[in-house]
Amino acid sequence: MHGVLSLLIIVTPRRTPAPPSGSCTLMNPVVDAIAPRRGRPRKFARPSRAVTLTLPEEVIDALAAIDADLSRAVVRVTQPEMAKRPHPPAELAAFGRRAVIVVNPSRTLERRMGVVLVPLSDGRALISFDRPTSIAQLELRIQDAIDDPGLPRADAEVFKSVGRLLREARRSKGVAVEQRSIIVLEARSTRKKLFRLNP
Repeated sequence: MHGVLSLLIIVTPRRTPAPPSGSCTLMNPVVDAIAPRRGRPRKFARPSRAVTLTLPEEVIDALAAIDADLSRAVVRVTQPEMAKRPHPPAELAAFGRRAVIVVNPSRTLERRMGVVLVPLSDGRALISFDRPTSIAQLELRIQDAIDDPGLPRADAEVFKSVGRLLREARRSKGVAVEQRSIIVLEARSTRKKLFRLNP
């Protein structure tokens, strides 16, 4: 394996003045996903609720070995099963005040947008780049692909969802769209050597 330095899209909140008292603001799903909230910070990006479980001691010990926070351990253990369930074509995965765009894997997305998809444990993928690409260039490629009548329906839904998230983030005064570096481990392609034994 060798490391490949790639870039991924990340949306972060901008520091903006609070709106005047009594003013009305339009809800933006991108802003809502990462906007700071009062009280305890959210543990998960998705809707969550508290539940009470009674588990055998050995199960609790096994979960604690995965993560000291039992709720996070349960989430990690159920990831393979969650991967079997349908996901939106593209959505934000938030952690604290930052979020990344995750998509359903699509070879067409890689080919038409010039990106590299980094697989996640739940079957979805991050969007990364091997070459510098501006958000404007990305949005232009997305629109070109959407305008193609030959684009398969499933791929079109992914393109539209990614384009909508980028557009909402770009138009929002409270969100900045950035690119960050990540390290990707990629297997080298090697040819198998065949050896013939002498009789």
